[in-house]
Amino acid sequence: MIKSQYNVIGVMSGTSLDGIDIAHVTFYKASEWQFKINHAITVAYSDDWNLILKDLVTLDVDEIQNIDISYTEYLATILNDYINSIPELTVDFISSHGHTALHQPAKQITYQIGNLPILSKLLGRTVVCDFRVQDVKLGGQGAPLVPIGDRLLFPEYDACINLGGFANTSFERNGNRIAFDICPVNIVLNYYAEQLGKSFDDEGQIARKGKTNTKLLNQLNDHSYYRAEPPKSLGLEWVKEHVFPVLDQSGSSIQDILCTYVEHISIQISETIANGSKVIITGGGAFNTYLLECLSKLKSVNYIVPSNSVVNYKEALIFGLLGVLKLRGEINCLSSVTGARHDHSSGVIYYP
Repeated sequence: MIKSQYNVIGVMSGTSLDGIDIAHVTFYKASEWQFKINHAITVAYSDDWNLILKDLVTLDVDEIQNIDISYTEYLATILNDYINSIPELTVDFISSHGHTALHQPAKQITYQIGNLPILSKLLGRTVVCDFRVQDVKLGGQGAPLVPIGDRLLFPEYDACINLGGFANTSFERNGNRIAFDICPVNIVLNYYAEQLGKSFDDEGQIARKGKTNTKLLNQLNDHSYYRAEPPKSLGLEWVKEHVFPVLDQSGSSIQDILCTYVEHISIQISETIANGSKVIITGGGAFNTYLLECLSKLKSVNYIVPSNSVVNYKEALIFGLLGVLKLRGEINCLSSVTGARHDHSSGVIYYP
């Protein structure tokens, strides 16, 4: 499917459970790739789906497979409603990440629900999806997958950092794209904000009122993950095992936990960036002004927050590009990032 222009719906559901991000994007291929986000929305999860998705890592595979069928049907309904709401929409195909249920690459396990063949039938459209499985089979982490998009769509930045459920970064080093998960972010901040009756800590206002627990901060920073070399990636299982118990046993108030954890995030991100760098910041954490203030105090870095559409929908945008590259038979997964045995064109294609 080699063309110079593609109209794609990119779909992403992240670990922070903000909802399903849907972006209608036009990609242009000239000497370099360019894009235009024509329209984008986030469809919030119902309370029922929120509870189901939160508990996926506690379920066995049979239970997850049953949920997978329901989730795929639910995703099809959401996407059909979106497409039908904009009659003039031109769509060549849909490129979807799905929602991560299990991610244990060391055991060669990664499972994203919402990637069943029936999705294409229910939509009546070509679907490209399930981008992580092939990489794990090739010995890779299956994550992160966004860095190929960082390289092709945002080459003017020294580093690209996304502040979603997890902070992840990507940058060029000696001609290779290097990328990895830095640390958990909103998956932790939202969890504790919810204990105060908030869906999230708006602009970091709660954290700002807290005090840093130095002992707790040192405990968080001392984890061996932060000293490990990439490729490396994180999942909800890791947070439940290594982060929540430490925070819960600290005896600190929620305010102080949030304050301390923001400081932890800032330190870990700062460790990955050189002074004088130009860095694009995206994801929900880009609206956490307290977090950005803490970051700016640690190093002289030019942090740039782009347009809201890019901040909110960069991952949906890039999963759209992954689908384009797959259909063109071009590399969309970098071994320098995931640790796979070689670069490859990942994902599966379903036709209606």
